[in-house]
Amino acid sequence: MNLHPVLRTLAGTAAVLGALAAAPALAQSVAVTSIVEHPALDAVKDGVHEALASAGYTEAKGLKWQFQTAQGNTAIAAQIARKFVGDKPDVIIAIATPSAQAVVAATKTIPVVYSAVTDPVAAQLVPGWEASGINVTGVSDALSLEKQIDLIKKVVPDAKKVGMVYNPGEANSVVVVKRLRELLPQSGMSLVEATAARTVDVGAAARSLVGKVDVIYTNTDNNVVSAYESLVKVGNSAKIPLVASDTDSVKRGAIAALGVNYHDLGVQTGKLAVRILKGEKPGAIASETSSKLELYVNPGAAAQQGVTLSDALIKSAAQVIK
Repeated sequence: MNLHPVLRTLAGTAAVLGALAAAPALAQSVAVTSIVEHPALDAVKDGVHEALASAGYTEAKGLKWQFQTAQGNTAIAAQIARKFVGDKPDVIIAIATPSAQAVVAATKTIPVVYSAVTDPVAAQLVPGWEASGINVTGVSDALSLEKQIDLIKKVVPDAKKVGMVYNPGEANSVVVVKRLRELLPQSGMSLVEATAARTVDVGAAARSLVGKVDVIYTNTDNNVVSAYESLVKVGNSAKIPLVASDTDSVKRGAIAALGVNYHDLGVQTGKLAVRILKGEKPGAIASETSSKLELYVNPGAAAQQGVTLSDALIKSAAQVIK
């Protein structure tokens, strides 16, 4: 059938318009906030960006990406949350518990994807682990504390008193402390706590544990991870072994850590954001956790802190820091 040239042009235009309508609108906006910048949380942010790019959401194709850190300050986290809500992005990604709490408090309509939150239910981000029915979903970095205790015993077999430095204002840390109080006695150990409400308090809190503990364990507390070098200084000088749950801390002087790969956690988070950008409702997406744990060990740090790691533990590590 020969169409008149004008009709052919109109038909061609209609086909192009139809194809454009069917194509995903990639020029969308994603706002990302983090409570503080440290290696683990930076890896989450980079993983999110990578997942968006893999799905075709790039600045070159019109993606509006903005990132702001609260520099460890919850008041600034609340300010950033309010600014982002005013900007009306298509999705807000909130990294770490305090930032996620600030964003969830600021909006009940804009889709929110949290990441690197240990217990999103205790933090009151979502009512439960299943699909929330609200504007929030995300990826938790929750860890099996039983496996953390096993690691402590492998690093310091005779440990009786486990020290922990944490921020009492961080919900994820409070949850871990409460659970360790219950679990450690089952393994013949007890918890000795030292609180650090600010990053600058971490060194003093660690020093307060000298002479009282056989090992210091740290969770993914953002204050502590941000100031991990001050903890290492105490561990090295007082010969107190340091065991972490953030694998990046092993590169900075912890003896060992069994933790999630935060870059992978960021990619997992970014994939949830992509699903939302493509039209899914956050309330229909259940919260997720990472099933991939990695063991990092640092024999050099072990020597400085007065312990020798078993060959079996070193051989089982995903990464040995030289």
